[in-house]
Amino acid sequence: MEKLVQHNSLQALNKYGTDLTKMAAEDKLDPVIGREQEIERVTQILCKRRKNNACLIGDPGVGKTVIAEGLAQLIVNATVPDKLQKKKIFSMDMGRLIAGSSNRGEFEERLEKLVDEVKKSNGEIILFIDELHTLIGAGSGGQALDAANILKPPLARGELKCIGATTLDEYKKYIEKDPALKRRFQVVHVPEPSIDEAIQILNGLQKKFELHHSVLYKEEALIASVKLSKQYISDGFLPDKAIDVMDEAGARVQLCGKNASLVGNNNVVTAATVTSEDIKQVISLRTGIPIEKVAEEESIRLIDLANIFQKHIIGQDEAIQVVSCAIRRARVGLSDPNRPIASFLFTGPTGVGKTQVAKLLAEEYFGSKEAMVRLDMSEYMERHSVSKLYGSPPGYVGHEDGGFLTEAIRNRPHNLILFDEIEKAHGDVFNVLLQILDDGRLTDGKGRIVDFKHTIIIMTSNIGFDSWQDDEKVKEESISMHLKRLFRPEFLNRLDEIIIFKKLGKGELMQILDIMLGEVCERIRMKKINLEIAENFKDKIVLESCGFSNNYGARPLRRAITTLLEDKLAESILNGDVKEGDYLIVDVNQKGEVHFYSKKT
Repeated sequence: MEKLVQHNSLQALNKYGTDLTKMAAEDKLDPVIGREQEIERVTQILCKRRKNNACLIGDPGVGKTVIAEGLAQLIVNATVPDKLQKKKIFSMDMGRLIAGSSNRGEFEERLEKLVDEVKKSNGEIILFIDELHTLIGAGSGGQALDAANILKPPLARGELKCIGATTLDEYKKYIEKDPALKRRFQVVHVPEPSIDEAIQILNGLQKKFELHHSVLYKEEALIASVKLSKQYISDGFLPDKAIDVMDEAGARVQLCGKNASLVGNNNVVTAATVTSEDIKQVISLRTGIPIEKVAEEESIRLIDLANIFQKHIIGQDEAIQVVSCAIRRARVGLSDPNRPIASFLFTGPTGVGKTQVAKLLAEEYFGSKEAMVRLDMSEYMERHSVSKLYGSPPGYVGHEDGGFLTEAIRNRPHNLILFDEIEKAHGDVFNVLLQILDDGRLTDGKGRIVDFKHTIIIMTSNIGFDSWQDDEKVKEESISMHLKRLFRPEFLNRLDEIIIFKKLGKGELMQILDIMLGEVCERIRMKKINLEIAENFKDKIVLESCGFSNNYGARPLRRAITTLLEDKLAESILNGDVKEGDYLIVDVNQKGEVHFYSKKT
């Protein structure tokens, strides 16, 4: 029997596969931490008399291939049942089998030789097929059989022991649709490990990575790799994404020579050390979230959220408090983890700060003003335009481009999404929103699932407020009546909060005016020109802004500043009347005209 499975006699297997037991004997495989239950289940299936083939099903990166490698290590260590002692596990490479097989029948000949070698071993060789679904259609052409149909007879007769691995989606798409292939495999589900299990896995891999990168990993770095990758990286699964972060941090530190130094008279070089700060740097580079936001203590940032808002948003303290509480509630884990971080409907008159709150929330929570996708719902008023959100189906124009919303979130999963003037959207937009708000995901036109669990959803509306032009007290019952008339109950029930922004009074508009003028003065100061704003000029802006009519909020103030100050100042700079180093007072003369007066410093 030993002669039958000598390594040099297995020409097809050596050419088109990899001997995992040989690699395990040579210590070329990473140690397998955990997965004892899955390995034991595979062992039981392989020891069965019939249907002794296992199919590992799990998300990409959870460790399906590692289970086959773990079994190979147990075989080498002789810690498996007698029926599996001295067995060999070969990993079949479908790419190598197909490569260069251009002539008709060449692929079948290669695969038949490989199967014959397995059959001649009398059960001493176990075949591992990663991406099992690739058997369907592999090598077929014209009248040729594909790999799946070639393997079915020996699998059915028990002449071939096999371990396959695939994802749940691929299993449903390909293998479930082939009942003859499906019944030959026993399914073993491989779940994503927990955070604690992932930390144990990284601890087991630590020595291998330290030897490869010539660095040392602190325990805090391993913990940060798992926790931060889980929190910030949505396009992947543990432990794979944590291992990637750990690996990249080791490479980065080793290349930078960080913390490396000479010690003592013997000039012994101490290895560079990977800390949690290095992990945060890698997370920042991969996600685009500024390092300060990743590194900053999140609890402190969230506690101060309301205070930060109140410095920039005037007259909306109650709305700010509701938003801040909802965000804190989501972050400490009291909200559903399978939904977006938070979802709000901002209602209120125009120009009262709804969009500004969204911009500030994106900057403070995600670390950048750029972390916001703004969708003007007036562009989605027709049924045919709704597909622009998630992409056209196959066969339609624009299918290859994908959807504006889904592509934005695929490229940057940590984002705030602003649906501006949601009342203008077509009814089909709400069907899309229902899926996002309920499941935290959306399927695009190409069939890919896009994760929205790391997003904040904000919708704005001023529906119903046009009838309250002079009302100081806006009744919630009236708002509720307008909202129920426009939106479906299932949509309103899925929102975390419906927040009412009140109209701005004269005093609040004056505070906003001071903030706006301060921003203009700061921009001019960068050009080495100082501005001082006279009270008469502020009164002029008030007059140009329709006498403090609060029907349009603070927007008329911005237009008046542009017309009365910025345009005239730009003209004076171009004419040479205002130069670098000037100190100007912006005032109004007796004719009511804006005038710049020089002030000697």
